[in-house]
Amino acid sequence: MAAKLLLLFAICRLITIVGLTLNPTDLFRFGIHGQLTTDAHDLKTASGDFGKLTRSEPLAVLHPSSASDVAKLLRLAYESAPGFSVSARGHGHSINGQAQTSNGVVVQMSGSGRSSTPVVVYEKLMYIDVWGGELWIDVLRSTLKYGLAPKSWTDYLYLSVGGTLSNAGISGQAFNHGPQISNVHELDVVTGRGDILTCSMDQNPELFHSVLGGLGQFGIITRARIALEPSPQMVRWIRVLYSNFSAFTHDQEYLISLHDQPQSQKFDYIEGFVIVDEGLINNWRSSFFSPNNPVKITSLGAGGNVLYCLEITKNYHDGANPEAIDQEVEALLKKLNYIPASMFTTDLPYVDFLDRVHTAELKLRSKGLWEVPHPWLNLFVPKSRIDDFDKGVFKGILGNKTSGPILIYPMNKNKWDERSSVVTPNEDVFYLVALLRSALDNGEETLTLKHLSDENRKILNFCKESKIEVKQYLPHYTTQKEWMDHYGDKWSQISRRKLEFDPRHILATGQRIFEPSFGSDPRSSW
Repeated sequence: MAAKLLLLFAICRLITIVGLTLNPTDLFRFGIHGQLTTDAHDLKTASGDFGKLTRSEPLAVLHPSSASDVAKLLRLAYESAPGFSVSARGHGHSINGQAQTSNGVVVQMSGSGRSSTPVVVYEKLMYIDVWGGELWIDVLRSTLKYGLAPKSWTDYLYLSVGGTLSNAGISGQAFNHGPQISNVHELDVVTGRGDILTCSMDQNPELFHSVLGGLGQFGIITRARIALEPSPQMVRWIRVLYSNFSAFTHDQEYLISLHDQPQSQKFDYIEGFVIVDEGLINNWRSSFFSPNNPVKITSLGAGGNVLYCLEITKNYHDGANPEAIDQEVEALLKKLNYIPASMFTTDLPYVDFLDRVHTAELKLRSKGLWEVPHPWLNLFVPKSRIDDFDKGVFKGILGNKTSGPILIYPMNKNKWDERSSVVTPNEDVFYLVALLRSALDNGEETLTLKHLSDENRKILNFCKESKIEVKQYLPHYTTQKEWMDHYGDKWSQISRRKLEFDPRHILATGQRIFEPSFGSDPRSSW
């Protein structure tokens, strides 16, 4: 009874806000079996995100028990005269309030009140069906019971399936398997009209391609069918260092060119990161090197301000011949031009490697350094201009402080489906450059939020003035003109898809791509 009273109160509040003309005694005909709440804790949680750069409080929060709950809420939003927005939220790892809304309802897809939809592993067919709010760490745990695992990952596993598929989902396996959106067989999606549709390459393909990388604009993913492969048990994790940027990128590009080779003749994961003069090679994302013996650039005698670290892995199974693994690794390494004697290597369980960032997270949380602002900037940079980017940004704008990891690694464009809503540079190879920095209030001006945000603007201005045609990954813009520039030739397709699947612009208004058709904050009319 108490749950029904809470639901009644939340819906009555929405009725007051959006002007629905319904009899309160008829409200339960909505048939929402989850929890629609205006609880202060839920509202506060849904008001923020990992970035800690902006806050926006919703009118209510829905903890759905099924896709049907999501559909009923969206149909209510779509059919009400004034309307209200609906934003899906997973683990809250957005940076700039993309999953927030001040004039509607946040659907909390992950968490304690999540859907009871079961995870189903199809062992023989090599795929898994999961709820859109399921975290990737739980997907991994479910598949490992069958000796299987997804092919493509993100570096951090405590993200929701629907969240990463709405962006792309990338890590060091993307050169080989493509992003996570290239490893999906089928989706269940609730559109902005409140319709539940199953989509795939063959069924409702326009919706399928729209939603993948669609930034939540075309529907809320409630089920995903993810491709699996046999899981390795162990990983040989290797890092080598470079002082010459051209040698570093040449080797990275060579290694990703081996993607079509047999498993024994390529690495399974290829990333890299940048280390500036005063930065330790050890950082929160890189607990790889011994914490008792941190490595500094000066100790390597590299003779420069910047080092580049190539990070690679070779997967193997329990019982594999150690000599065979050594030979495969040595055959690949001997073709690289890294600094002699700069190789660091360790062997660890596959699960521990995939979950490496969470291990660092726990350490930072214990020191109070996780719940801080994160003015992250993620860019796709065309291969032809990566040298210019290095000179202007790594050796120019950034100076000698990083305040967090700076990732850099190339990907093969042919592993990305151009029919998805993602935009990437128009070259066969492009780089992810991810400045994953944390703002600290410790008295150091170069680590403040203002300084880091100013540096991000300088980097974007440098790219614009130098005509480096970067594309933001996890993009953030504040005007539709900027979004039109971002999408380029795809803008007409994005607009057409929006009109088809979310004509009232109800979904994911925190992205600021389309203005809601129902006006501004309805609470102003209270």
